[in-house]
Formats: sequence, C-alpha cells, structure tokens
Amino acid sequence: VQLVESGGGLVQAGGSLRLSCAASGRTVAAYTMGWFRQAPGKEREFVAAITWGGGTYYADSVKGRFTISRDNAKNTMYLQMNSLKPEDAAVYYCAADRLYTAYDPDRPRRAGAYDYWGQGTQVAVSS
Repeated sequence: VQLVESGGGLVQAGGSLRLSCAASGRTVAAYTMGWFRQAPGKEREFVAAITWGGGTYYADSVKGRFTISRDNAKNTMYLQMNSLKPEDAAVYYCAADRLYTAYDPDRPRRAGAYDYWGQGTQVAVSS
C-alpha cells in the first residue's frame, strides 16, 4: 500500500485547509486510517483516526476543529482542518493499520500500530 498526502500549505490563523490521503496498491476500505503530525523538535503525535466502520477518534487539541472522513470508493481519506492555530503547524502524515480490534480501543491513537505511512505534507500557520 502506498499513501500520498496532499493539500498542505500556508494559511493564516483562523483559516482552513483540507488534507487528502490517497491510497494505492490495494483497497484500504477495511483498514483503520489515521493522521499524525510532527512539528520541529517534537515527537510525532496523534491527530485523528477513522475505522473501517466510520468510527472516529480525535486528539483533544483538535476536537471540534478538525474532521476526519473517508471515501472508500476513491480509496482516499480526508482531514478538514478549521480554525487553524499556529500550534497546528507541522508535517502531517497519513497512515494505515491493517488490524482493527474492539479489544484495544486505544490502538488507533498509537503510531506503532500502523503498517503503512505516507511521506507527509507541510502545514504552516501564520499568526
């Protein structure tokens, strides 16, 4: 599976961006898909995830501002980011996890659970 992010760029604080993650190689309809981000000098952190069934997870820092979605017919995942803040600036990565289990509800939040990663797309937010 290859993942390619797009949609990053420079936006003013309070603005919006929509990131896309296009998968190829095989269908990811049965996979949990996630977004992570990494700012300079910081560790990669969880942003949002969506299961094959449409269940969603969000980091507290983005809840109410970001919305994750997927279009299985297009093999694509999205992250709508509204009310952007300077602290949202980072490289955003999409990832795919082949395994879903109801017995590990926090799995989608863990970077180590994901099998495939994209190369990232830069998001910059000016104050």
